[in-house]
Amino acid sequence: MSDGTRGGDIAVAIVSVITGGIVVIVVSVLVYKCCKLRMMRKYGSLPPPPVLPLVETTRTAAAVATPISVAGVATAAAMASVNHSSISSSSIYGAMDVVKNRPVRFSSLQLQELTGNYAEKLGAGGFGVVFRGQIPVPDHHASGGSLLPVAVKVLGSNLGRRAEEQFMAEIGTIGRTSHVNLVRLYGFCFDADLKALVYEFMPNGSLDRHLFFSPDSGGKEKHQLGFDKLYEVAVGTAKAIRYLHDDCERRIIHYDIKPGNVLLDEAFRPKVADFGLARLLERERTHVTATGGGRGTPGYAAPELWMAAPATSKCDVYSYGMLLFEILGRRRNYVDGRESEEGESAADERWYPRWAWRRMERGETEALVARALAGGGGKGKEGRRKVERMCAVALWCVQYRPEDRPAMSAVVRMLESNEDVAAPAVSPFAHLETHHLGSRTFTSDTTTTTTTTFGSTA
Repeated sequence: MSDGTRGGDIAVAIVSVITGGIVVIVVSVLVYKCCKLRMMRKYGSLPPPPVLPLVETTRTAAAVATPISVAGVATAAAMASVNHSSISSSSIYGAMDVVKNRPVRFSSLQLQELTGNYAEKLGAGGFGVVFRGQIPVPDHHASGGSLLPVAVKVLGSNLGRRAEEQFMAEIGTIGRTSHVNLVRLYGFCFDADLKALVYEFMPNGSLDRHLFFSPDSGGKEKHQLGFDKLYEVAVGTAKAIRYLHDDCERRIIHYDIKPGNVLLDEAFRPKVADFGLARLLERERTHVTATGGGRGTPGYAAPELWMAAPATSKCDVYSYGMLLFEILGRRRNYVDGRESEEGESAADERWYPRWAWRRMERGETEALVARALAGGGGKGKEGRRKVERMCAVALWCVQYRPEDRPAMSAVVRMLESNEDVAAPAVSPFAHLETHHLGSRTFTSDTTTTTTTTFGSTA
């Protein structure tokens, strides 16, 4: 073979190797990009999609470009409202992901459109303002699809580092939770000018609406839920907390269990909401040190949350016990200056949990049962047993020492059992017997309120 032929073969071989290497590299890059795209889409890390122009021609360019934040929502709401029947195609982005239980990332303009310029305010809390919205979703039974009602919680755009970490943690954890008694997260927005969470809409509002009422309401909502339904609400709420503690990929402590964070669907089934204060715990870690002051809501927060002491999932058990007392009493646990129907002093009954303990201790549960059943339901001997069982469980839940409180799995078993539950032999409030109910001042977002350490906030 001539030198020219051998040289040609070597050149062909070199070209083939280089070409094959390039092909392998290109294919590997494409596979990597496709996998990364799927993962980003699945976990909500995909950058906001391009937003198509809104269909309304009357809206000015300045209005469309206005940044939306909690402070600017009122201004946006004053603009011309968007007709929900004319939602643009940009809002249908991710509709299939909503249907498939995958949180969707929305842009700020999309949420402005979906909420009709934030026209209907549902409520407000420590972390933001909640508005009603609608997401267009495909519907095989209706031409043109249907509208899914949602609740959009708009957070402040000037969030501190801790609040932003809580926000992102909430997205990651709620997006991976699935329980019939937990509020579902449909999506979120994490734009420079807007931070928001998009939840499923609960038509019957929060539990506190049905437990507490003002004289202006004429007592209309006081009798809306009978004790049997409230008992179901208590059991469903306990199951949701048990799921957060025991069945999640990562253990979740809620830190703020209270009637305002228990929402009711169209059939008054409970769904626990607001994981804004939740902090994840690795399954191997039992304790997390509370730093930076107390967490939760005064009147529901466990004592250890207000001390330099380790906080465990038992702090949720304590808060749940306080919620049970408010279901039993159909009132806030602390009411200053309340006079009892039985002629007892206002000081004796103003803090309901201790009043209930004294009734149980003396075996005088008639007044306790009568108040719990005042809204109807739970009649007869079975109703009385349910009231006494719920009260005993509540007393176990609010034990002063965390290790003396039952786990939520045990709480669910006690409530669902037909057996009687013995109340604790020692008062859970024994550490308070030599002290008067002191008052402390705490600051909310906009006002400074004086309340007792053990009283519920208004």
